[in-house]
Amino acid sequence: MIVVVDERELVTAGFNSLFDREGVACTGFAPGEFDEWVSSAAEDDLRSVSAFLIGDCRDGSVSPRHIRGRTGAPVIALSEQNSLENTLKLFESGVDDVVRKPVHIREILARISAIRRRAETEPDCTEVGRMRIFMDGRDPEIDGQPLPLPRRERRILEFLAANRGRRVTKTQVFNAIYGIFDDEVEENVVESHISKLRKKLRERLGHDPIESKRFLGYRLVL
Repeated sequence: MIVVVDERELVTAGFNSLFDREGVACTGFAPGEFDEWVSSAAEDDLRSVSAFLIGDCRDGSVSPRHIRGRTGAPVIALSEQNSLENTLKLFESGVDDVVRKPVHIREILARISAIRRRAETEPDCTEVGRMRIFMDGRDPEIDGQPLPLPRRERRILEFLAANRGRRVTKTQVFNAIYGIFDDEVEENVVESHISKLRKKLRERLGHDPIESKRFLGYRLVL
Protein backbone atom coordinates (compact mmCIF):
# COMPACT_ATOMS: atom_id res chain seq x y z
CA MET A 1 0.00 0.00 0.00
CA ILE A 2 1.16 3.51 -0.86
CA VAL A 3 0.32 6.38 1.49
CA VAL A 4 0.04 9.86 -0.06
CA VAL A 5 0.03 12.96 2.16
CA ASP A 6 -1.16 16.25 0.65
CA GLU A 7 -3.35 19.14 1.76
CA ARG A 8 -5.35 18.93 -1.48
CA GLU A 9 -7.96 16.20 -1.61
CA LEU A 10 -7.95 16.41 -5.41
CA VAL A 11 -4.27 15.36 -5.42
CA THR A 12 -4.68 12.39 -3.06
CA ALA A 13 -7.76 11.20 -4.97
CA GLY A 14 -5.86 11.48 -8.24
CA PHE A 15 -2.95 9.39 -7.01
CA ASN A 16 -5.39 6.86 -5.57
CA SER A 17 -6.94 6.40 -9.02
CA LEU A 18 -3.59 6.19 -10.85
CA PHE A 19 -2.09 3.64 -8.47
CA ASP A 20 -5.29 1.59 -8.62
CA ARG A 21 -4.82 1.25 -12.39
CA GLU A 22 -1.45 -0.36 -11.67
CA GLY A 23 -3.00 -2.74 -9.14
CA VAL A 24 -1.38 -0.96 -6.19
CA ALA A 25 -3.42 -0.03 -3.12
CA CYS A 26 -3.21 3.63 -2.17
CA THR A 27 -4.71 5.83 0.51
CA GLY A 28 -4.53 9.58 1.03
CA PHE A 29 -4.25 11.77 4.14
CA ALA A 30 -4.35 15.44 4.93
CA PRO A 31 -1.24 16.38 6.98
CA GLY A 32 -3.05 16.70 10.32
CA GLU A 33 -4.84 13.37 9.94
CA PHE A 34 -1.65 11.67 8.83
CA ASP A 35 0.38 12.76 11.86
CA GLU A 36 -2.25 11.32 14.19
CA TRP A 37 -2.48 8.08 12.22
CA VAL A 38 1.25 7.38 11.84
CA SER A 39 1.76 8.00 15.56
CA SER A 40 -0.91 5.51 16.64
CA ALA A 41 -1.12 2.97 13.79
CA ALA A 42 -0.68 -0.70 14.65
CA GLU A 43 2.57 -2.39 13.60
CA ASP A 44 0.73 -4.69 11.18
CA ASP A 45 -0.84 -1.66 9.47
CA LEU A 46 2.53 0.03 9.06
CA ARG A 47 4.08 -3.16 7.68
CA SER A 48 1.52 -3.08 4.88
CA VAL A 49 2.84 0.32 3.69
CA SER A 50 5.44 0.03 0.92
CA ALA A 51 6.15 3.79 0.69
CA PHE A 52 5.06 7.26 1.78
CA LEU A 53 4.66 10.07 -0.77
CA ILE A 54 4.78 13.54 0.77
CA GLY A 55 3.25 16.29 -1.36
CA ASP A 56 2.13 19.84 -0.55
CA CYS A 57 2.10 20.19 3.24
CA ARG A 58 2.59 23.10 5.59
CA ASP A 59 6.24 23.54 6.62
CA GLY A 60 7.06 21.13 9.41
CA SER A 61 3.59 19.55 9.50
CA VAL A 62 4.93 16.19 8.25
CA SER A 63 8.29 14.96 9.53
CA PRO A 64 10.05 12.24 7.50
CA ARG A 65 12.20 11.45 10.55
CA HIS A 66 9.07 10.90 12.63
CA ILE A 67 7.82 8.46 9.97
CA ARG A 68 11.16 6.64 9.98
CA GLY A 69 10.92 6.31 13.74
CA ARG A 70 7.97 3.98 13.19
CA THR A 71 8.74 2.26 9.88
CA GLY A 72 11.56 1.68 7.42
CA ALA A 73 9.35 2.20 4.35
CA PRO A 74 10.76 4.70 1.81
CA VAL A 75 9.70 8.34 2.14
CA ILE A 76 9.56 10.24 -1.17
CA ALA A 77 8.87 13.96 -1.53
CA LEU A 78 6.76 15.13 -4.47
CA SER A 79 8.02 18.54 -5.53
CA GLU A 80 6.27 21.07 -7.76
CA GLN A 81 9.18 23.52 -7.63
CA ASN A 82 12.14 23.35 -10.00
CA SER A 83 14.47 24.76 -7.39
CA LEU A 84 17.80 23.41 -6.13
CA GLU A 85 17.26 25.16 -2.81
CA ASN A 86 13.90 23.46 -2.33
CA THR A 87 15.28 20.06 -3.35
CA LEU A 88 18.15 20.33 -0.87
CA LYS A 89 15.75 21.43 1.84
CA LEU A 90 13.61 18.34 1.25
CA PHE A 91 16.61 16.02 1.43
CA GLU A 92 17.73 17.72 4.64
CA SER A 93 14.31 17.00 6.13
CA GLY A 94 15.09 13.28 5.87
CA VAL A 95 13.34 12.03 2.72
CA ASP A 96 14.87 9.20 0.67
CA ASP A 97 14.19 10.77 -2.71
CA VAL A 98 12.71 13.88 -4.33
CA VAL A 99 10.53 13.51 -7.43
CA ARG A 100 9.54 16.44 -9.60
CA LYS A 101 5.90 16.53 -10.70
CA PRO A 102 4.43 15.63 -13.10
CA VAL A 103 5.71 12.08 -12.85
CA HIS A 104 4.43 8.74 -14.12
CA ILE A 105 3.21 6.27 -11.51
CA ARG A 106 5.52 3.57 -12.87
CA GLU A 107 8.53 5.82 -12.30
CA ILE A 108 7.49 6.25 -8.67
CA LEU A 109 7.18 2.46 -8.29
CA ALA A 110 10.61 2.00 -9.88
CA ARG A 111 12.14 4.53 -7.48
CA ILE A 112 10.55 2.76 -4.51
CA SER A 113 12.06 -0.55 -5.66
CA ALA A 114 15.47 1.11 -6.12
CA ILE A 115 15.41 2.56 -2.59
CA ARG A 116 14.51 -0.83 -1.14
CA ARG A 117 17.30 -2.51 -3.08
CA ARG A 118 19.84 -0.04 -1.75
CA ALA A 119 18.56 -0.71 1.76
CA GLU A 120 18.79 -4.46 1.05
CA THR A 121 15.19 -4.89 2.13
CA GLU A 122 13.83 -5.88 -1.26
CA PRO A 123 15.81 -7.50 -4.09
CA ASP A 124 15.15 -7.10 -7.83
CA CYS A 125 13.46 -10.47 -7.82
CA THR A 126 12.97 -13.53 -5.69
CA GLU A 127 13.68 -17.02 -7.00
CA VAL A 128 11.57 -19.77 -5.51
CA GLY A 129 12.33 -23.10 -7.17
CA ARG A 130 11.52 -22.69 -10.86
CA MET A 131 9.79 -19.36 -10.25
CA ARG A 132 11.30 -15.91 -10.58
CA ILE A 133 9.08 -13.28 -8.95
CA PHE A 134 9.77 -9.63 -9.71
CA MET A 135 9.00 -6.73 -7.36
CA ASP A 136 8.48 -4.02 -9.97
CA GLY A 137 5.16 -5.00 -11.53
CA ARG A 138 6.46 -7.45 -14.15
CA ASP A 139 4.75 -10.80 -14.53
CA PRO A 140 6.56 -13.70 -12.81
CA GLU A 141 8.52 -16.24 -14.82
CA ILE A 142 8.46 -20.01 -14.57
CA ASP A 143 11.33 -21.83 -16.26
CA GLY A 144 12.22 -18.50 -17.88
CA GLN A 145 8.78 -18.04 -19.46
CA PRO A 146 6.41 -15.25 -18.32
CA LEU A 147 3.23 -16.24 -16.51
CA PRO A 148 0.68 -13.48 -17.23
CA LEU A 149 -1.37 -12.72 -14.13
CA PRO A 150 -4.14 -10.21 -13.30
CA ARG A 151 -2.74 -7.34 -11.27
CA ARG A 152 -4.25 -8.44 -7.92
CA GLU A 153 -2.96 -11.99 -8.24
CA ARG A 154 0.46 -10.67 -9.26
CA ARG A 155 0.57 -8.35 -6.25
CA ILE A 156 -0.40 -11.19 -3.90
CA LEU A 157 2.42 -13.36 -5.27
CA GLU A 158 4.86 -10.44 -4.85
CA PHE A 159 3.69 -9.94 -1.26
CA LEU A 160 4.13 -13.63 -0.44
CA ALA A 161 7.60 -13.55 -2.02
CA ALA A 162 8.55 -10.43 -0.05
CA ASN A 163 7.57 -12.31 3.12
CA ARG A 164 9.16 -15.59 2.02
CA GLY A 165 9.68 -18.01 4.85
CA ARG A 166 7.01 -16.29 6.97
CA ARG A 167 3.31 -16.97 7.18
CA VAL A 168 0.98 -14.02 6.48
CA THR A 169 -2.66 -13.76 7.46
CA LYS A 170 -5.56 -13.06 5.15
CA THR A 171 -5.88 -9.63 6.77
CA GLN A 172 -2.23 -8.80 6.06
CA VAL A 173 -2.63 -9.82 2.41
CA PHE A 174 -5.81 -7.74 2.12
CA ASN A 175 -4.19 -4.69 3.69
CA ALA A 176 -1.21 -4.89 1.35
CA ILE A 177 -3.30 -5.38 -1.80
CA TYR A 178 -6.36 -3.25 -1.13
CA GLY A 179 -5.20 -0.93 1.64
CA ILE A 180 -6.31 -0.73 5.23
CA PHE A 181 -9.06 1.80 4.59
CA ASP A 182 -10.97 0.12 1.75
CA ASP A 183 -14.45 -0.55 3.14
CA GLU A 184 -16.01 -1.25 -0.25
CA VAL A 185 -14.31 -4.63 -0.72
CA GLU A 186 -14.87 -7.66 1.50
CA GLU A 187 -11.76 -9.22 3.01
CA ASN A 188 -12.88 -12.67 1.79
CA VAL A 189 -12.05 -11.59 -1.79
CA VAL A 190 -8.46 -12.56 -0.90
CA GLU A 191 -9.46 -16.23 -0.78
CA SER A 192 -10.86 -16.02 -4.32
CA HIS A 193 -7.73 -14.34 -5.69
CA ILE A 194 -5.42 -16.85 -4.01
CA SER A 195 -7.51 -19.80 -5.21
CA LYS A 196 -7.19 -18.62 -8.83
CA LEU A 197 -3.48 -17.90 -8.38
CA ARG A 198 -2.80 -21.35 -6.92
CA LYS A 199 -4.61 -23.02 -9.82
CA LYS A 200 -2.46 -21.19 -12.41
CA LEU A 201 0.76 -21.95 -10.54
CA ARG A 202 -0.21 -25.60 -10.13
CA GLU A 203 -0.91 -25.93 -13.86
CA ARG A 204 2.55 -24.58 -14.76
CA LEU A 205 4.60 -26.08 -11.92
CA GLY A 206 2.84 -29.37 -11.39
CA HIS A 207 2.46 -28.61 -7.69
CA ASP A 208 1.01 -25.94 -5.40
CA PRO A 209 3.74 -23.62 -4.01
CA ILE A 210 1.38 -21.78 -1.65
CA GLU A 211 0.78 -23.42 1.72
CA SER A 212 -2.32 -22.39 3.62
CA LYS A 213 -3.46 -23.19 7.13
CA ARG A 214 -6.79 -22.22 8.57
CA PHE A 215 -6.58 -19.29 11.02
CA LEU A 216 -2.81 -19.04 10.43
CA GLY A 217 -2.67 -17.77 6.85
CA TYR A 218 -0.49 -18.35 3.80
CA ARG A 219 3.15 -19.05 3.12
CA LEU A 220 5.16 -19.42 -0.07
CA VAL A 221 6.93 -22.77 0.16
CA LEU A 222 10.65 -22.27 -0.41
